[in-house]
Amino acid sequence: MPSKSKNIAESQIYDVNSTATGAFDLPSGTTAQRPGSPNSGQARFNSTIGSLEFYDGNGWVQTNLTPTINSITGNINNGYGSTLTLNVSNSTDTVSLQYKEGNSVVATVGNVGISGGTGTTVVPAAVYGQTAGDTLTLSVLNADGTPSTNTVTKTVLAAPTGGAITTSGNFRIHTFTSSGTFAASGFSISNAEYLVIAGGGGGGSDIAGGGGAGGYRSSVVGQGSGGGGSAEARITVAQGNHTVTIGAGGAGGTAGTRDTDTTTGTTGSNSVFGSITSTGGGGGAVYGAANSTRRDGKAGGSGGGSGAGDAGDRGIAGAGTSGQGYVGGRGSEGNPYDGGGGGGAGAAGGDRASATQGGAGGAGVSSNITGSAVTRAGGGGGACYNNADSSTPVGGVGGSGGGGRGGAGSGSGALNVGVDGTVNTGSGGGGSSWNGAPIAGADGASGIVIVRYDMTAN
Repeated sequence: MPSKSKNIAESQIYDVNSTATGAFDLPSGTTAQRPGSPNSGQARFNSTIGSLEFYDGNGWVQTNLTPTINSITGNINNGYGSTLTLNVSNSTDTVSLQYKEGNSVVATVGNVGISGGTGTTVVPAAVYGQTAGDTLTLSVLNADGTPSTNTVTKTVLAAPTGGAITTSGNFRIHTFTSSGTFAASGFSISNAEYLVIAGGGGGGSDIAGGGGAGGYRSSVVGQGSGGGGSAEARITVAQGNHTVTIGAGGAGGTAGTRDTDTTTGTTGSNSVFGSITSTGGGGGAVYGAANSTRRDGKAGGSGGGSGAGDAGDRGIAGAGTSGQGYVGGRGSEGNPYDGGGGGGAGAAGGDRASATQGGAGGAGVSSNITGSAVTRAGGGGGACYNNADSSTPVGGVGGSGGGGRGGAGSGSGALNVGVDGTVNTGSGGGGSSWNGAPIAGADGASGIVIVRYDMTAN
């Protein structure tokens, strides 16, 4: 049988015009399987990058647009969805960001817009739900699925802990009502906002002034620090553990011997977060003998109110700390006797409201750092004592934000004692009145520390 083999010129294979409607098979393989010594003009399909490619004598050239990752900035943590910023070259107008752990795809986020080579995307729950310490490989896919020529590796970081954690919008909020630790073990926190309120002062125990509110410091825009100050600068919280101290409220003056140091309200304790310290509120003063310094309110974050005195013998109100609070109010002279209100974070304590009403506590300051408006750090109200006429004595009202009301009494009948400041507001306690002997003053409130930061930026 004659052979059917036929010699065909090379030009007859490559130079002929084809009318076929199918496909011409090209060699296909991974990048690693490229020819070791390629010739110019050789072509193949690269299954690693999903593109046709040819050798131009210097290197392999892809026919698809193949993206390159220049950088991916931002953190991946195991607590919430932060924002990553992509900078890429040779990308389509929209890309996908793919996360892998080993060879397993954890998540792919599509439709990431790219403008000028830059785009942003929020880390999805499947990714931030990974365990801290896990290593993820990130790649960019063009709109046609072509993967980037390179990848970026990121380690899942531990999210900050400490206090009671809540969220509001883009903010993550840590609220400390007792001393503890703010742990930023995974990374530093940029532009952190804070509210640090110290413990309020205790009210005095004998026709006394109200306690001053604890010092109030805040970096929240539009809700500045006490004393009429504007918001303080936001801070960077360095990676590591940071001690948080919640100042205790000062004790009210004791029901002891009249005109003694123990019958004066105790100053509250400082609250501290990192470099931010708020000063405890000043204690409320008492009724005292002529020229007694115990009628003078104590200085503090906000000052304590002064006690009542006899004619020409009125005490001096306690001073507030600049940028943290206000001065207390002054007590009256002569019967009826009225104590001054403690200073608040938002206003000075009041002098006697009327002949038979103690001074009002200074107003607190409202903040929405937790996502809703809450007023804190009001001054305690001053006490009233009246046995000069039939008028009913009235204790001074506590300042807005948790200040305790002052006590009131007369020469007969039961006396009303001052009211404690509301816990974790840093408010002052109310001053108490007298019934033949001092009546224990009310306690100031414990302070609070709140830290918040933008999750999309950290």
